[in-house]
Amino acid sequence: MGTDTRSAAVRPPGGADDRLARLLANLRMRSTFYCHAEFGDPWSLEMPAIADSVSFHVLIAGTCWLRLPGQEPIELAAGDLALVPHGAGHDLLSDPDAPRGPRVDLLPQDCLGESYSRLRYGGPGRTTTLICGVVGFDDPAARELMRALPPVLHVGGDSVAVASSVRETLRLIAAELAHPLPGAETVATRLADVLVVQAIRSWMNSDAEASAGWLRSLQDERIGRVIEAIHARPGDEWTLERLATVAAMSRSSLSARFAELVGEAPIAYLTRWRMSIAESRLRDTDVTAARLAGELGYRSEAAFNRAFTRQVGLTPGAVRRKSVR
Repeated sequence: MGTDTRSAAVRPPGGADDRLARLLANLRMRSTFYCHAEFGDPWSLEMPAIADSVSFHVLIAGTCWLRLPGQEPIELAAGDLALVPHGAGHDLLSDPDAPRGPRVDLLPQDCLGESYSRLRYGGPGRTTTLICGVVGFDDPAARELMRALPPVLHVGGDSVAVASSVRETLRLIAAELAHPLPGAETVATRLADVLVVQAIRSWMNSDAEASAGWLRSLQDERIGRVIEAIHARPGDEWTLERLATVAAMSRSSLSARFAELVGEAPIAYLTRWRMSIAESRLRDTDVTAARLAGELGYRSEAAFNRAFTRQVGLTPGAVRRKSVR
């Protein structure tokens, strides 16, 4: 049911840097909530786990500590940015040894819009000011990127490795919220979306860990072409032989190199990618399983349903019902 792939060996312009640029340019975020928070020492708060999301904290003034279960606390200073991917719960504290505080979402807040609030909490001591947010990613490529990120991505405001664009965005967010004018909420939240992408890009450019795993595979000239071809045309009738043609490799060489870099076989990656697309569309649109089957290269709805259930653990119908609750 797919399209002809005889032109699959045609290479897109550019190399690894262009692939990464296209990936970042196509990231689509779903803003969940933002909060302008002022905490007086002593204080501690629990940030709950939220599936399929990234939490971020921008420290505007003061200092604080970020603590994940089983890891050493990280100190944040004014101008710092911390991303917590993987939907992980964590604590923010005025002291690294402080006990866990109340859940932030259970505290009274001044709601300034549907997705923006102001929070004041803590004791009479020194004030720490933060912008905290939660964003989700609907794009399957973005979810792959999130999986590649470390448990905490800490961007130090005074680090020479931090791009000037990150520092400028931090400055603009702080200025918007220090003296809010009409529309400040909208400006600050959109700047925060930009900041998340900038922070990921800064990490990719400066951290050796970014050259491992899935990101490393994108930067590999041959395997990167295969991954980009799968992403661009997931419904094609891909076979190992046709993917090997894209890579200009033998089937055995492609299989070995792909498994080494990506951690799974090319056809397994193709299936997982297709099911990630299908899961997102079932949750967010009224597309039918029959239509998805045709668009994603399956010869029948039954074959698609079997593949989807094996990969996701739920039937397409169950995912659809879950999304409308």
